[in-house]
Amino acid sequence: MVLLDQDQFLSELTRMFQRSRAKGSVTLVMKRYDGRNRPEPREGKKPLPEPEHHFCLIRATLRNKTISTVVAPKDVNKFQLAYSSLLKGNLDGLKKTKKVKSKSKATQ
Repeated sequence: MVLLDQDQFLSELTRMFQRSRAKGSVTLVMKRYDGRNRPEPREGKKPLPEPEHHFCLIRATLRNKTISTVVAPKDVNKFQLAYSSLLKGNLDGLKKTKKVKSKSKATQ
């Protein structure tokens, strides 16, 4: 997994979307990240201090390539605008799902 800064992540995500048009799909994961890079201590041990701010970890996977970025709370608005415009531009090839009609109970 490659940790990129936000601008590099967005440009690489655009490339991933373009590569996925031919074959494959891009999987996006967003989760809360507290900045810790080591596991929680066992019971009876002194716990790690609580972080002041929580970050957002975003991962994108296409086939076997994974990229990720960490967004700070102060940068969320700027990143969200750029991320949403990127998604609007690249999510035009979605397939429509076929709805299955079920018989209503009134006709039985």
